[in-house]
Amino acid sequence: MTSGATSTTVLSENDISRALTRIAHEILERNKGGTDLVLLGIPTRGAPLARRLGERILDAEGRPEAPLAELVGTLDITMHRDDLRRNPTRALEPTRIPPVGLDEKVVVLVDDVLYSGRTIRAALDAISDLGRPRAVQLAVLVDRGHRELPIRADYIGKNLPTSRSERVSVRLTELDGSDSVVLSS
Repeated sequence: MTSGATSTTVLSENDISRALTRIAHEILERNKGGTDLVLLGIPTRGAPLARRLGERILDAEGRPEAPLAELVGTLDITMHRDDLRRNPTRALEPTRIPPVGLDEKVVVLVDDVLYSGRTIRAALDAISDLGRPRAVQLAVLVDRGHRELPIRADYIGKNLPTSRSERVSVRLTELDGSDSVVLSS
C-alpha cells in the first residue's frame, strides 16, 4: 500500500457468518424451499461462499447429512470474460455442475463482490453453454456499486458504497486463513 493509505474492516468473521445465514434463508423463502436449487460459486472466492450457503440451506431444510455436491457446484468463467486481451489470464479452474444439471432448475450464482457486472455477464454466458435453467439469481457478499452493465443482485450480504479508487478485499478462511471484508483507500 502507498503511504497514507487507510484500511477499514467493514465485515468481521461474525458479520460474514450472519450475512450468509440471512442470505440462505432469503433464498429458501423466495424459492419456497430448496428442491429445485443449484448454487454455482464463481472462483475464486465465490466457490467457498457457495459451499457455505449450501451447508446453511441444507441445515435450514433439516437435511444436514445430504451430500453438498448435489446442491453446490462451481462455474469457471475465464473463457467468457470480455477483458482477456487486456488482463493476463489466470489458470482455468474446473466447472463442476451438480448431477441434477441446470435444466429447469433455479441457479443461484454466488460471488464475493459485485462491481461492474462484467463477471456476472460472463457467468450468464457460461451457463447458457451448459443448460437452460428456469431462472438465474445472484447472491453476493458485497455490492459496491459502479455498474457498467444492467445487472442487479437478488441477495446481498452488505451494500457498500465506494469510490472507484477504493479497493474491497474479501478474505475467506478456506483461502486466506481468516474471514473479513476490508475497504482500502
